[in-house]
Formats: sequence, structure tokens, C-alpha cells
Amino acid sequence: MSNYLTAMLPGTGGTLRQEPADFFVEEIPLYEACGEGDHLYVTVEKSGITTFDLLHHLARALHCPERELGYAGLKDARAVTRQTVSIPARRPQDVAGLELPGVRILGARMHRNKLRLGHLAGNRFHIRIHRPQPEALPRAEAILGVLQNLGVPNRFGDQRYGVLGNSHRIGRAILTGDFTAAVREVIGNPTEIRHPDWQAAALAYRAGNLDEALSLLPRHCHPERHLLEALRAGRAPREAVLSLSRKLLRLYLSAYQSSLFDRLVDMRLNSLERLWPGDLAMKHVNGACFEVADPAIEQPRADAFEISPTAPLFGCKVPFAGGQAGLLERSLLDKEQLTPNAFRLPGGLTMEGERRALRVPLHEVTVNTDADDLLIAFRLPKGSFATAVLHEVMKNATDPADLPDIVD
Repeated sequence: MSNYLTAMLPGTGGTLRQEPADFFVEEIPLYEACGEGDHLYVTVEKSGITTFDLLHHLARALHCPERELGYAGLKDARAVTRQTVSIPARRPQDVAGLELPGVRILGARMHRNKLRLGHLAGNRFHIRIHRPQPEALPRAEAILGVLQNLGVPNRFGDQRYGVLGNSHRIGRAILTGDFTAAVREVIGNPTEIRHPDWQAAALAYRAGNLDEALSLLPRHCHPERHLLEALRAGRAPREAVLSLSRKLLRLYLSAYQSSLFDRLVDMRLNSLERLWPGDLAMKHVNGACFEVADPAIEQPRADAFEISPTAPLFGCKVPFAGGQAGLLERSLLDKEQLTPNAFRLPGGLTMEGERRALRVPLHEVTVNTDADDLLIAFRLPKGSFATAVLHEVMKNATDPADLPDIVD
């Protein structure tokens, strides 16, 4: 990400996350547990583990199949996060005093249904920025004021594209059927890899030495090892790539969708809050979309943040906007030499697509200083990322590996 909605305002600089407590995230539930039913809603605070680690620990401790546990959103391991998990056929006393690594039980209450992905209103963030520039406080206040007025560009951002920043390129290679390129991207570009053993393995792969590459590859590089072993066994690149887990393949494809959406955000950045004729506008209250026939009539609703223009997460079923907005959308897909039907893939990989708001509201904003650090707090709706706010506030390049990946 390099473009800024607040380009006219200098950023604060600084660095993120010296320790997990520097990035605190709290889920805002879509509804409260009612106190009766067959599912136990357990609210936890975790640190140093992912949401999937949390589910695994809970399932083992309570002797419950992991697939039966429910959650509303994914939360990063490199943060202190609060979220709720649903567990079937358990009671509050079953989790009282439960000790799990990196987890603290905050409360438990019964409810009638399993918690589903997306069953949250949003997230509250409390973030510490270390060593910002001397005028950081007034700079942050000015930037956050503009974002409250115009909205936050609803980008996915660099953290969506993996440690090497290339997950979207892997997705595009899969989508276009260039599986040799997909393998090369998964193994990684040696010039972009910081881990010395992984870098050496990538160099060996590019030299055509699969045995040496496998011997050098670090143990944590599971997809890379899977591909190299498949290739060594004589599988073609297409077969090797498609033998990766469906979850991982969909993650690559989703990253490509996200990268195209982010490019459309940049195309609209100078008028993010303005409706164009033919726009498909989204109602923030329920996510419903409608075509804007007359922007002059609908613009007051956009000014009040009732509605916002949208862009597509491209897929085989997503509708295009009309007018100039639609031309932008179609021209981007044409530039990528793709059609909507290209997202219709076999093996459960089809991406249907959806519309996503180009901006989101920013609420409950506070900004203070603590010694030499800057403390920022705010609330965002579900599906949006704190890194979009930090990008505008800090205005300095941050390694994707250092960014939080809070996904809802």
C-alpha cells in the first residue's frame, strides 16, 4: 500500500508491536448470549496463539470434536485478543477453572445456536505506536479526524499477501492455469526470503536440485515441502499445486481477489465518499446493495454514512456497477486478461464474488501519548482491518511480517 486518502497530512512514523500487549483487539458481538439453549458461549482473552490453536486446546480439554466449535472471527497470535467461542452440550461449570496455554476464561453463558463466522458487529482496537515523530499527537488527531469524516479506505492491505507479499500472485497463477509460476511463487524468490535456510532451499530449487532443496528447507515450511516432495515424486506442477489443501488454495485465490479490490480502492481514492452514476451502493446497516440512478439524490445518505459506494471482490457471479464505476471494474479485469467465468474453478475452488464497501466508518476514536509512545484506540465494523487506519496514520513502510492479521 502506498497511496493515502490523507496524503496532504504528514504521518506519525513509529514502529509497531514490541510485544503482544501493544496490539489489543476485542470482538464486539452481534448479539448477546440469552442464557438458555444447547450451546455454551465462552469469552476468552488469548495471547501468543491463533484462533485455530484456541479451538484445538478447547476441543481437547472438553473432549469435543473441533468441528463442532463455533467462532465469529479469526484473531492473530501476535496480539492480545478477546473473542467468543461456542461449544455444544457444555455448561458454564465445565469451563470454570479451565487452564489452557495463553488463554484466560472471562465468562460463559448459554445460547440457542452455534456461533458462526461473521456473527460479530466489529472490533475495538487499542494500539501502541513506538517511537513516533515529535509532532505525532497533533498529526494523528488531524488524520483520524479526516478518516472519521470521509471514512477509512476499506483495503485489505499488505498483511493479506503473506510473509513474502506474494500470496496474490500465487492465486493469479492458479486462476490462469500457470502452475509452474505458482510453484515458483510458493517456494519463494530467494531475494525476498530472509530466513537463510529457506533462501538456500529456494536457490537450490531454482537450480533444479530438488533433493538439496528439501534437505535445506526449514521444518516450518509445510506447503513448500509438500510441493517439493510432490515434484520429486514425478507429479506435474498442476497436480502438485492442486494437491495442497483446499483451505490454502482458497486463501491464495482470496488474496488475489483482495489485491484487485485494493487496486479499485486506489482508483477511487480521491473521491472515496462520492457516489457516481451507476454505482452499486451498500447500506451499512445490513449490507444490501442498490444501483445509484441519481447521485444528487443519494449523496446526502452517503454524507451521513448510511451508504457507501462499493467495488467487487471479483468472482463468477458478482454483479458489475454501471456507468464509469463499471468501466473501471471491467477494465481492470480486462487488463488482467480474465473474465468472471475464470473464477469458476473445479474441486470446490469456485469464487462467486461479492460487493464490498470502498470505505468504512471509524468510531470511538481516542489518541493519547504515554512517555514516548502514541496510543490509538478506535472501533471498526467486521471485515475491515486496523492496518488500513495505521497505514494512513503512520505513513511509513512496514514489513508484512510485522503487521497484525486480524481477519473476520
